[in-house]
Amino acid sequence: MNDIYEILLDINFYIIFTIILLFPILLLISWCLYKELYYRSKKFKNLKNSIENYISNCNELNKYIDELSNTYIEINRLDYGSSIYIDNSRYNYKRPKLKNKIYAPYIYNCSRTVCDNARKQPFKYICKYFNIKSDEETLDKFETVLNNFETVEQGKVLLKAEKLDILNSIEDKIPFLIKKINNQEFEENLGFEEINFNDTYFPRYIFQYISPGGNSSLYCEIIMNIDNLNKFITYLSENIKFKKSIKKQRILMTSTLRKQILDRDKYTCQYCGLSSQEEPNLLLEIDHIIPISKGGITITDNLQTLCWRCNRKKGSKIIL
Repeated sequence: MNDIYEILLDINFYIIFTIILLFPILLLISWCLYKELYYRSKKFKNLKNSIENYISNCNELNKYIDELSNTYIEINRLDYGSSIYIDNSRYNYKRPKLKNKIYAPYIYNCSRTVCDNARKQPFKYICKYFNIKSDEETLDKFETVLNNFETVEQGKVLLKAEKLDILNSIEDKIPFLIKKINNQEFEENLGFEEINFNDTYFPRYIFQYISPGGNSSLYCEIIMNIDNLNKFITYLSENIKFKKSIKKQRILMTSTLRKQILDRDKYTCQYCGLSSQEEPNLLLEIDHIIPISKGGITITDNLQTLCWRCNRKKGSKIIL
């Protein structure tokens, strides 16, 4: 009798063990099946179709912001050519650590003194060692970059808010499990493209020193974020020899001026008339009426507020 009891006990143990082992697998299979059926359902397709235009507009804005963040500054850095470096020294005289030196357009391998001085006077040393000229053309380029980067930073906030508004409008139509467990995949299936919220697009200028033996090193990185770009534009302007007529008229395209033009135009696009009061998530930009490339200069009378769609359509055209 005891033997039968022990056999039954063993069988029950294996049954329970098998159920415990298979339960997560069965749960996973059930969840995958549920998701597949939901995303193929007419209910989800109708939901997706009802907000298709909003998602399309959101993705379009996302791409535009990405384009602005990829603004390229042509700094006229000298190209010294390329070479192949081979160390044929005897073992004791080799310097393997020197292979770790990085050679790139925004990295300057320098002496310890230069690296230390770059920390103390970053703008002066960026101009000197990265061949950035203190002239009007360079100033215009950095002002354009600042204006674009300001738009990117504002755009990321507005884009996040716009996406949240779209999702909130359909919140009561999203199944509980999908919303709690599968939110990211749900957004992808709706058609939202990935939004990049990092700030790695800011230009970085690096001074690095590595000793001949590779035993010691120094590293100085200057990140051209919004704050530093504003300061750098002021620095450049103080070192530029403007033409007398331009110097009297020209003002600096800084964050302060950008805010001033937005306030003056009451946060309203001067082409289509759409304002941030009517559309809270409207991305607005500051535009040169006569583009710099066609002789325009940065003065208040040559600046206007445009929404991002109108500014993209205008491009470098002169529309009075």
